[in-house]
Amino acid sequence: MSSIAYLATLLGAMLVGLAPTTAASDAASEWSHGFHSRVRLVSGGGDDGKRLAGIEIVLDDGFKTYWRNPGDSGLPPRFNWDGSQNAGSIEVEWPAPERSTDAAGVAYGYHDRVLFPVVLAPESAGNPTTLKLAVEYGVCKEICIPARADLVLRLEDDDREHRDAIDDARSSVPRQRSLGSDEPLSIRSVRPVAGPVPTFEVEVAAPAGTAPALFAEAPEGWFAATSEPDSQQRFRLTLEEKPKDAKGTVPLLLTLVADGQAIETRVDLDAGAAAR
Repeated sequence: MSSIAYLATLLGAMLVGLAPTTAASDAASEWSHGFHSRVRLVSGGGDDGKRLAGIEIVLDDGFKTYWRNPGDSGLPPRFNWDGSQNAGSIEVEWPAPERSTDAAGVAYGYHDRVLFPVVLAPESAGNPTTLKLAVEYGVCKEICIPARADLVLRLEDDDREHRDAIDDARSSVPRQRSLGSDEPLSIRSVRPVAGPVPTFEVEVAAPAGTAPALFAEAPEGWFAATSEPDSQQRFRLTLEEKPKDAKGTVPLLLTLVADGQAIETRVDLDAGAAAR
């Protein structure tokens, strides 16, 4: 049985959740303990009218959680900020994921620990912000189990205890880069090749001695899969599923990761045409 099927069977009985926490200090909420994991909010202070925070998830040995695109199966994290105060806009950033293989297929996510940076613009810069977060995330070893936490943290501009950790996480958030860039980490070209389904060869550049990984995100109703690289740093990308009446091109977001650094490139693909 696949992890998704098993999850559907166990969802009602095994959802892990705790009552809302209150702020444990000026710089972090209390830990909320879930299935083989714990999660909290941390503060990074404020600069230039913005405030920084982080969603920190720590996992037991051998367990993983997921990126926004979980791969063949799994549960991407979901963030609900309803009830937050003095938070005009809230953006969650996604550090570079890892690629791994398990019984359910290829998974995209994180082992051990991940910190998702949060950038927000307070409605009133002179007043504190109260973040209220309901987070749902998957925790997986052999099967995937959903976990949930309810967290509260008060943010002020001088609460900077966790700023270094947040800045470190932000350093691995993918930077936008155009197709064909000559930067040391870049996607050089995407070319169609013959195959039973729409298939493309993706040529990349990555620093010497690194092991690049390529991730593809397609619109709802599509599913794009990528291979491991060959010796020439080329990947195969296949459009394995598409809507029944789909025509023309499909926009994809390609994320290239090497040695903790990452870039993302937007391309439009068609079964019979080159990237453009």
